[in-house]
Amino acid sequence: MKKETPLKSVTIYTDGACSGNPGPGGWAAILMYGDREKVLTGYEESTTNNRMELSAVIFALKALKEPCLVDIYTDSAYCINAFRGGWLINWQLNGWKNANKEEVKNRDLWEEMIALTGKHKIKWHKVKGHSDNELNNRCDMLAREAIKTSLK
Repeated sequence: MKKETPLKSVTIYTDGACSGNPGPGGWAAILMYGDREKVLTGYEESTTNNRMELSAVIFALKALKEPCLVDIYTDSAYCINAFRGGWLINWQLNGWKNANKEEVKNRDLWEEMIALTGKHKIKWHKVKGHSDNELNNRCDMLAREAIKTSLK
């Protein structure tokens, strides 16, 4: 009988930022495994803050090369509530309509997120934005820097 290899434990901090909403946007993710750290950032010319928040998580999960135990820390209530509050399940059951019977925004990103989160065991953690969480603040700074760098 083959013994299962334990999953690696990865911690991810994410944040998204937008200069105007919509407007130029940036996202950042910090992935930590053991004593290793990987920083990812990205930019979109015209987007929304929510799309940047989701993009940060998506790109972080895409960077994982195998199934992992993942702790995701985000200040995005939009992201947290979709998973912990059951929004995603309800949206899918309702044909991607929200509680107001309107089309769910960012469906393309949500569908990608569903596929990616299904590969891992994820715990979602809500952090207070622009507060005393050093890694969340660092992600915020990196996301804003991605916007500034791309606008030069």
